Amino acid sequence: MDSVQAPSAIVPTYARANVAFDRGEGCWLVSTAGERYLDFGAGIAVTSVGHAHPHMVETLIRQGSKLWHVSNLYQTPEGERFARRLADATFADLVFFTNSGAEANEAAIKMARRRQWIDGHPERYRVLTFEGAFHGRTLATIAAGGQKKYLEGFGPKVEGFDQIPAGDLEAVEAAVGPETAAIMIEPIQGEGGVRVIAPAFLRGLRALCDRRGLLLIFDEVQTGVGRTGRFFAYEHSGVQPDILTSAKGLGGGFPMSACLATADAARGLTAGVHGTTFGGNALAMAIGNATLDIVLAPGFLDRVAGLGLLLRQRLAELKDRHPGIVDEVRGEGLMVGLKLHVPPGDFAAAALAQKLLVIPAGDNVVRIIPPLVVNEEEIAEGVRRLGAACAALERRPAVAVE
Repeated sequence: MDSVQAPSAIVPTYARANVAFDRGEGCWLVSTAGERYLDFGAGIAVTSVGHAHPHMVETLIRQGSKLWHVSNLYQTPEGERFARRLADATFADLVFFTNSGAEANEAAIKMARRRQWIDGHPERYRVLTFEGAFHGRTLATIAAGGQKKYLEGFGPKVEGFDQIPAGDLEAVEAAVGPETAAIMIEPIQGEGGVRVIAPAFLRGLRALCDRRGLLLIFDEVQTGVGRTGRFFAYEHSGVQPDILTSAKGLGGGFPMSACLATADAARGLTAGVHGTTFGGNALAMAIGNATLDIVLAPGFLDRVAGLGLLLRQRLAELKDRHPGIVDEVRGEGLMVGLKLHVPPGDFAAAALAQKLLVIPAGDNVVRIIPPLVVNEEEIAEGVRRLGAACAALERRPAVAVE
């Protein structure tokens, strides 16, 4: 990078690292300075099938040379195919396509409220969510997450969301009132620190929703599309939601998202009730289908599950070698968190110095979320670089974290 640069014209909402990337292949990135970095962040769990996957590139070129966008006023064959494949691979009957995780979560919230309204319960509009959750950056989704750092300075919190502790079924039961429409939860809290929600708790939520006439929404924006070794993380729990949101890895790096639902949950969303300009356009749908070609290929998800187990075993060994740095290894599949005794930003910077990308999260955690196409040799190399980062942090004066 040039030593003298003009001031950036980008709004400074991110504290960006002093590195820029020019190209990538698989799990590797090459900086504009020509240096190779091992990517264990995957663009925050987005580049699910790695950088510049040949099938994704070929699909992008083929569809991009034909048609990008005509709007949802007309039929989109690739979208029909993509929706059918998602429905056939999941609990869902219907799919609504949009562009980001926050938009998918907005659709899910609207769907749940509208379902209660058409059933003659307009008073049921509130959604129970959980402490430590992250559901997006819109005014409604920051209210759903309920975290002060995201709410501060944006005026009154959007009404209709109640946060309760995760894992406490009695607290959930007590929080359900005559205005409650739905319960919304991440099967694994990503931004919240890769906190795995116990399957028994999810099963308890399903039973509670059935008993009280509520809709169960799973936010799988980060956990979905193979990240945990199953197509969606709900499959680990043995229960199915009424509504599920997906984004991030769904397009392998191309911005897209989806709200999946049973026909019963979605029956309030009729023509004109909800919409999107860009969601479901021909280019996005072709790329989404290419992602499924890879992720749903025979053996792919089993391979992810096996590599996830290997990664967690190697990280447990890392913890044993560096107990003053690493406190705990969490996660499922290739969604792994290291809870630390040092600030996660410092750890991420130390990893970056080793030319390894990891992602800070809440609860003093860094996320280890490589592309799903990572191999055993790359896992070994990544853990080696994590060890070097730990050693570098051990050599500096201690900065304790409560």
